[in-house]
Parts: sequence; C-alpha cells; structure tokens
Amino acid sequence: MKPKTSSQKRKAASAPPRGQLTRGADIIVQALEREGVEVVFAYPGGTSMEIHQSLTRSKIRVILPRHEQGEAFAAGGYARASGKPGVCMATSGPGATNLVTGIADAYMDSIPLVAITGQVPTFYIGRMAFQETDVVGLTLPIVKHSYLVLDINDLPRIIREAFYLARSGRPGPVLVDIPKNVQQASAQPTFPATMDLPGYEPFPKADPVAIQEVIGLLAEAKRPMLYCGGGIISGDAHAELLRFAEKTQIPVATTLMGIGGFPETHPLSLKWLGMHGTVFANNAVNEADLLLAIGVRFDDRVTGKVEKFCEHGTIVHIEIDPSEIGKNKPVALPILSDVKDALRKLNAAIASERTESFKTRYADWRRQIGEWKKRFPLTWKPSAQGIPPQQVIRTLYEMTQGDAIITTGVGQHQMWAGQFYDFTKPRTFLTSAGLGAMGFGYPAALGAKVACPDKQVIDIDGDGSFQMNIQELATAHIEKIAAKAIILNNRHLGMVMQWEDRFYRSNRGNTFLADPEHPDQEYPDFVQIARGFNIPARKVTHPRELRPAIQELLDAETAYVLDVCVPYTEHVLPMIPANRSYKDIITE
Repeated sequence: MKPKTSSQKRKAASAPPRGQLTRGADIIVQALEREGVEVVFAYPGGTSMEIHQSLTRSKIRVILPRHEQGEAFAAGGYARASGKPGVCMATSGPGATNLVTGIADAYMDSIPLVAITGQVPTFYIGRMAFQETDVVGLTLPIVKHSYLVLDINDLPRIIREAFYLARSGRPGPVLVDIPKNVQQASAQPTFPATMDLPGYEPFPKADPVAIQEVIGLLAEAKRPMLYCGGGIISGDAHAELLRFAEKTQIPVATTLMGIGGFPETHPLSLKWLGMHGTVFANNAVNEADLLLAIGVRFDDRVTGKVEKFCEHGTIVHIEIDPSEIGKNKPVALPILSDVKDALRKLNAAIASERTESFKTRYADWRRQIGEWKKRFPLTWKPSAQGIPPQQVIRTLYEMTQGDAIITTGVGQHQMWAGQFYDFTKPRTFLTSAGLGAMGFGYPAALGAKVACPDKQVIDIDGDGSFQMNIQELATAHIEKIAAKAIILNNRHLGMVMQWEDRFYRSNRGNTFLADPEHPDQEYPDFVQIARGFNIPARKVTHPRELRPAIQELLDAETAYVLDVCVPYTEHVLPMIPANRSYKDIITE
C-alpha cells in the first residue's frame, strides 16, 4: 500500500483527538495552513491580536505593513503576481475600514483576496461599542461573499469556503469578520474534507453548438479581431489564446487588465485599446466585422460611447460570469464558459483546417492594420524641460529586456507604463485598472516581490500617487523586501492636469503638488524621505543620467527609490475623450 501524500492527508482531514479543545484563533491559523497560506499581510489591534498571538506559533510569514490600506494592496499585488489568494488581516473599526479601498480594488479587477477582520465580541455587536463597525454591511457591494462568524464551530468550514470562493470561477475578494469572543472560545474543530456549495457552479463549460457557430462566423468574416481581457490571465488561458491566434492569424488587442495575456512583441499584437490605447488597436476593434470578446466586461474606458463601439460588427462574448453578458453591450452570440475551456474547444474545432488557408483568408485585413501601425506608432518628442517620461519607461524595458514585474500607481505614469513597456507574460503588469486607486503601486510591488522573490519588481509611480502610501518604505526596509520604485515626478496631479489643459482651459483646480511659495523647487525631497527609511535613493534631472541611475536601481539588493524629473507639460496620447468614439481620438 502506497503512503498517502500530504494533499491526500489534507483531504482526509478530521477532528483532533476526542476531548482535545482548540481556541478559535488557533483554529483560524490551522485553517489558513491547510489552505497553503504562506504569508499574511496584517496589522494588529484589539480585536485581532488573538490571531496574531496564534500566528507567532505558525510557520506562516506575517508581514507588518505601516497602514491597513497598504496591506490590502500588498495582498492584492501578491495575488496578481502569484495567482493565489492574497490574505490581509486587520482589527475592527478603523482597521477594517482602512481595508475597504483595497477590497474594492480586488473586486473591480477580479483578484482573489481573503480579508480577515477582528470584530467586537458578539454581545457588543449593534451597541456602537469602541471600534465597532459593521464591516460586512460596508463591504457588501464590493465583495464576492462575506461572513460574520458567530459560532466557533463554523470557523473551519467558513475559512475553507472563503478561499474556494475567492479563487474559483470569476475570482474576487471574500471577507471573514470574526468577533473577539469567538477567537477566544474553544471547541473541537472538524475540518471539512470536501467542498459542497449547492447552486454554485464556478466553471461553466462552452456549449459545443456555440463553438461551431463561432467557426461558421470565422469562415464568413473578412475583418475579425480578438479583444481579450483579464479573464485570459485569471483563467490561465494565455497559452490557448496564443495557439488560437497563431492558427487563425487573427490580430489581438487587450484591455489594460489583459496586458501580458498575449505577448506584445508578437506580430499579431496591437497592444491595448481604449481611452489611451493605440490608434491601431482602437481602429481595428471598432472596424472589425467579427469581434471575439474573451474575458472582458466592455468597460467604458475601453468602449467610449458604448453604442458606437464595434457598431457594425458581429460580437461574440465568451465570459465566465453570466452577469457580465449583455450588461454593458448587447452581443450576437453569448457563450457562458470558462475561457480556457472555450479556447481549447475552439482550437480543437479548427485543428483540422489548413494553416495556409488562414494565412490568406484575412491577409488584406492584416495589411490594413499594418498601415495603421506605421501611420500611428507610439512615440515621443525630446523635451528641453526634463526627461521625457516615455523615455524612462522605454529605457527600463530595454535594460530589463522585458523580464520584470511592473506595478503602477494611477495616473499618467500608469498609461505610459502600459504603452512603452512591452509585456510578454501574464502577471507581469499589475495595476489598479477598474478602481483606479492612487497609492496602489508600491504596496502592490511589495506583495509581488514576496510572491516572486527572484524577479525584479519595479513600481512605476507618480509623485502624487507614491505619496499616498509612502510609509510602506518602512515595510520594505524592515521586512527586507527589495521592491524598487521609479517616480516620474512632474510635481502635479498629472492626469487631472491633462484634463484641465484639454477641457478646462488650463485652469488649475488644486493639481499643483509642490510648494507654491517656491514653485521652482522640487518638493517633497523623495531622496531625503527614502533615506530616512534607510532606503537608498537617487534623483536624476538630465537624460544622460538616466541609464546609470536605472542600472544602479537594478543592481540594488534592497529596495530603492529613483526620483526622475519629468516635464509637467507632457500629455498621454493618444486619447479618446470620455463618452466619445474612436473617431474622436486625439493624437496631437
């Protein structure tokens, strides 16, 4: 008889020896260990300290952030880079409310996250006790599911369900709120060996009839396009997408969340579309006669004026979440399916067709797209006022050979990072796309570096966004997390300022971040701040300093901050104004 593997032992899990009682906090930690949790981002407080005490006796690594929002973003970065649920934990009241932005970010971008919050004892709930907040009620619109644990005997089941829900189907955040007296109580835990959630079907399979309909549409199409989103990455379907695109020779455009799901150096890649996407991607998707939309939600930043989006094309929508189908854009052929299953079936259906037929079938269409690429390349002009931000990112790409994990804050730098760094692998571009949360970049880089310690992890950030969670430099130093940061410092809230220039006659509405009494001085001094956290740092103001400075950053064995002075006059182009169509795109 063969010995049982560790996974088989877990499946056969049962109660401890009869009569042996375990404290609730210890049950929580044991449940986390059974889920394979290796790291928890957690800030202690009165109603969560019992769990922290239990964690001191566990092999789980606990990373202490300097703000609960930072820990939620770090857990999200860990999840985005690894594909495994990120875990964050906070106390009740303000600790829990500080997690809300990170939970909302995970919800908007379909990121697996388990947020554990302490709660006041059950006999105080509803009495406005010290640091009591109804975090379950607060987060109802921004979680996949939530639990308030009132019975210690439910803990093993609830923790298991939370992780299963977070990572299955369309991933998302799950909240588990645990009162302090439940943590302090004792019981004989029974850890469930199986998962049974009646009515929950997380992995629907593509209807074979619908797959054949797609094959028929491909035969009739003259200008087909693949429009792919974050579902390709969360569904681990990038290899199937590449195979399908190469077999059919259909060009591919991604969303911001889909960046990395298809190699951007590939001849069929049009990079990404939308408000600041490439002209050729926007043209191709909107002028396609057949649009295969896979793992996308037709976000307004992609579609612009939604009724004009791919106005004359036949749209096929392959999506795992039934609530997304037809929500924003009516489609001709909806296919409710796990995207990996659908692509596998499509690949099988076209396997017998000659590759040569596809090479000629859409040749005129690819030729037209090639002309758009030549006419509207992503480029920039030299600046006499500083280092062009696009040059910074392109130089970083060349020096890392594209082999790095890039996180971003939110703003102009985020768009430039997506435009000028070519991503070839999934889970290498980590950005707050749906929520657009400033302050995301550096904490997310910490989480990504913990998940992938052997990779270069670099946050491309703006001076405004970086300041929102600048305290996490302390976490990087104390926890020895070598996450780097490049700040594109234009001393303004750049994206808001760009809109002021374009649509408000350059009237400044509180977008200048430097000292108004000394407008020509750089403020704040990021180098001095970083060194105050014992983080090495450098500032560059001239293009000739750029490569040596980036090399210094890449060679650093610790966290590092590079402050790059860039002109505030630079705009992110191309740009489609809000609620307009691709025909209104601004390129100058």
